[in-house]
Amino acid sequence: MEEYSYELKIPKERVAVLIGKEGEMKRTIESDTNTSIKVDSREGDVFVYGKDALGLYTCREVIRSIGRGFNPEIAKLLLKQDYVFEVISLNDYSGKSANTMLRLKGRVIGKEGKSRKLIEELSEAYISVYGKTVSIIGLPESASMAKTAIESLLRGSTHANVYKWLERRRRELKRKKITEMI
Repeated sequence: MEEYSYELKIPKERVAVLIGKEGEMKRTIESDTNTSIKVDSREGDVFVYGKDALGLYTCREVIRSIGRGFNPEIAKLLLKQDYVFEVISLNDYSGKSANTMLRLKGRVIGKEGKSRKLIEELSEAYISVYGKTVSIIGLPESASMAKTAIESLLRGSTHANVYKWLERRRRELKRKKITEMI
């Protein structure tokens, strides 16, 4: 059987989070995905090896999400078949100006994190704003709602309009679930 491998880079300050206390997180990810992970903590390079392509892909997504600022416990949701991981690059919305980047991050996070929390609640997805990205973990429908809401904010929609849209969308989904049960 052939062995596959991935090479990825995560920010150096996220390496300790990936490895975990006494290597615990790295071992858990390895056993859950049937892979082996080698980490160069000085450079932030991560090498993943395995014979199972799906396990390898899942492992890569978990590592990428930890690298994008997610708590490992939330990142491990990606081990479940139906969870997805989305990354939105703020560079696509900001040009390259540091001030614009800060303003955009501020729009997504909101005062004392209120905007991010509200989007998470209404969409039922998890959001991480880290570096020049906003990342989302959730079920496909939830992640899609969160992504649309965040992209609307980044394009300049008012927070009130985005929240109204999320609330409407959430009601529609609940109605749909109820009618499917009947």
